[in-house]
Amino acid sequence: MNWVNPILILLTAFLAIFVEASFDGVRHWLGAQIDLLPALMVYASLSSTLPVVLLLAVLSGLWFDSLSANPLGITILPLFLVGVLIYLRRGLILRDQFFAQFTLGLTASAIVPALTLLLLLSTRQTPLLGWGSIWQWLVMSLGGGILTPVCFRLFDGLNHALSYRPVSENSFRPDREIRRGR
Repeated sequence: MNWVNPILILLTAFLAIFVEASFDGVRHWLGAQIDLLPALMVYASLSSTLPVVLLLAVLSGLWFDSLSANPLGITILPLFLVGVLIYLRRGLILRDQFFAQFTLGLTASAIVPALTLLLLLSTRQTPLLGWGSIWQWLVMSLGGGILTPVCFRLFDGLNHALSYRPVSENSFRPDREIRRGR
């Protein structure tokens, strides 16, 4: 099994959460923080196995919640639901098409915060909600949609550069000449 792709996905999730929590440039410029986790979940669902999707959902959910005001573990379920739903239909999805990547990223980036908000409200938490929340939700959704094709290009390039491709052994030589006698 090739371990390069799952390690790169988990490392990118860890670094993305750290960057989102540490640097406020995007948040101050747009008024909302763009979340990379749904885009990574779309890529992992279409490119990896189900245990990698589960591991990404659990670890990134715990990492994200430990650096946010969310209760610990509340974002695991939305990430996992999005990942499993895409994983189950991955045979029907055109993985290499830009439009499919953008649409899946946009949808996942819209569903994950909405499900997280629903879980927060069901646990009697009082999140800050207002008219600005709609703007933040739109920016997060559109940003996730834009970042999903970027994730596909980046990870496919890294996977191609860091993994070896097995050479197919063929007994036929293309420069061979066949002599036919009478």
